[in-house]
Amino acid sequence: MQHWFTYPLVTHPYNPEFMTRDAVVRVAQAAEAAGFAGMGFTDHPAPSHKWLEAGGHDALDPFVALAVVAAVTERIRLIPNIVVLPYRNPFVVAKAAASLDALSGGRFVLSVATGYLRSEYRALGVDFDERNVRFDEALEVLQGVWSTDEFAYEGTGFTASGVTANPQPGHVPIWIGGNSALTRRRVAAHGDAWNPFPAGETLARTSRTVPLRDLDDLAPMLDHLWELVAAAGRERSEIDVSFTTGLPGAGDPGFDAAAELDALDRMAALGVAWSSTGVPGTSVDAAVAALERYGAEVITTG
Repeated sequence: MQHWFTYPLVTHPYNPEFMTRDAVVRVAQAAEAAGFAGMGFTDHPAPSHKWLEAGGHDALDPFVALAVVAAVTERIRLIPNIVVLPYRNPFVVAKAAASLDALSGGRFVLSVATGYLRSEYRALGVDFDERNVRFDEALEVLQGVWSTDEFAYEGTGFTASGVTANPQPGHVPIWIGGNSALTRRRVAAHGDAWNPFPAGETLARTSRTVPLRDLDDLAPMLDHLWELVAAAGRERSEIDVSFTTGLPGAGDPGFDAAAELDALDRMAALGVAWSSTGVPGTSVDAAVAALERYGAEVITTG
């Protein structure tokens, strides 16, 4: 099992300490030392104040933040959680991802999803109702321009004729987030991993996705994914799956390493290869302590 986490800038009002270079460096280096295989940042370039006040969160730009992480680490994978793919022209995403992959020595993973915030789509000038079309177009553009000179593509609102964009990484792993059957079809056709997220009934309605409460819900979804993968002529070994135990993280008073290890074993039996865990955002000291504890009690013993 590989372990990763999202940088704990996940509340509002945000803790200003976490929006500093020193904080990003400390957390990244502590995570790498603790044995974490990946680190992520969320993507909210233009969140509405209403959403922030209703339980949303602020964010650093994931490409910028992960470039800092790349500069101060050697091994840890750079996994945004997640890039809302339709927010940006796909050639801009392709260039940013290829550049970060090259400058990090091949450590970048492009984890993407469609997103759900209508107000953020409006602020960015992107039609919310076109998000699925734009998402699928972007997947084709990414895989095309990363490996082809004079690449041409006619998309929604853009026309590319004879584009050659270097560096060409050939292949950057693409993780696709979301809980729907459509997401799993995209993973089978284009993805290197499925990155669903736990969502009860309320969160599922808010984020316009399918409820996914626990491993009992995940199991039939995985059965469906493997059927789609086989139908696409691919092997299960080509697709990673990322999920979470849903148990309290190492910074929580309810953390139980034995229970975490048992849940990880059950996840692995289902075919999950990556597990994410929560990290406290109360202070950088607390975040670092939680990462170190999780590394000592889970990663090194699992």
